Amino acid sequence: MTGAVECRYYGRDFSAEEMALLRTLIAGPAPLSRRALSIEFCRRIGWLKPDGGLKDMMARVTMLAMHRDGLIELPPPRWQRGRPKPIVFGPDTEPPLFTEATTLDEVRPLDFRTVVHSTPEGRLWNEFVARYHYLGYKTLVGAQMRYAVHDRDGRPIAMLGFSTAARKLAPRDRFIGWTPELREKNLPLVIDNPRFLILPWIVIPNLGSHILSLVRRQLPDDWTERYNVTPVLIETFVETPRYTGALYKASGWTRVGTTQGRGRYDRHTRRDQPKKIL
Repeated sequence: MTGAVECRYYGRDFSAEEMALLRTLIAGPAPLSRRALSIEFCRRIGWLKPDGGLKDMMARVTMLAMHRDGLIELPPPRWQRGRPKPIVFGPDTEPPLFTEATTLDEVRPLDFRTVVHSTPEGRLWNEFVARYHYLGYKTLVGAQMRYAVHDRDGRPIAMLGFSTAARKLAPRDRFIGWTPELREKNLPLVIDNPRFLILPWIVIPNLGSHILSLVRRQLPDDWTERYNVTPVLIETFVETPRYTGALYKASGWTRVGTTQGRGRYDRHTRRDQPKKIL
C-alpha cells in the first residue's frame, strides 16, 4: 500500500491507507481477537519476516502502542495474562561439590547444544540464567538462538543467548554508516547477544574468548538453517561500571560507542535504563 505517512512505530512508517485498513478490521462485523487482528493485518499489508512468515508478534506490540497512544481502540483482551510462574531451581543447577578443570585443555572440545523451548535442556538453560546471570531470565525478543555449552565430559559450563537486534542504535548505525532505508532492509542481518553466562564455579583462563570464537563460527549456519537469513554482524551490550567489556575486546569485538540508557521500546526518551558499552 502507498500513501502519506500517518505514524511511525519501532522504525516502521504506517501510511494513512494502512491505518484505515487496521481501523476497518477492528470495526468489522465479526469481532477479531487481538492475535487474529495482528495476523490479518500483516497478511493484508505484506508485513513479513525475512523467512517469509508473518510478523504478527511485532504487529501485536505495535498495535498495543498505538492503542495506548489513542490512535486505535483495540478490543479487550479475550484472556488475562496471569503472572508468570517463578522458576524453581532444581538440583541440576546447584554448584558442584568439586571442580577440577583449570585449563582449556581439560575441557576441550566444547559441545555447543542448541536449546529448544519446552525441553529439559531449555528448562535448564532458563534455570541457570535465572539463577546466576545478573540480569536474570527474560524471554528473548523475536528470532532467537540459545546454546548450552558443555565440556568434553558433558558437564555444563556456559549459557549463550542470541536474539533480534535493537532496531535503532546511534553508535551502531554510525559505525555501519547505513541510511534509515538501508537499516530497515538489512537489520535482520544483525543479531544481539543479550545473554552470556559462564557458570560461576568455572574459572578457566581464556575460556570466555574461546567460547565466543567458536560460537561466532557456528551461529551463522545455525541461524540460516532456522530463519533462512545469514547474519553478518553480532552486537552486545556491556553494563558499566559493572563490567569493562575486556572479554569481548580480547575476542576481537569492536567498541563502537555508549548507549543513551533507553530501552528497546522506549519511544518517549525516558532514558531510565543503565548506560551500556556497545
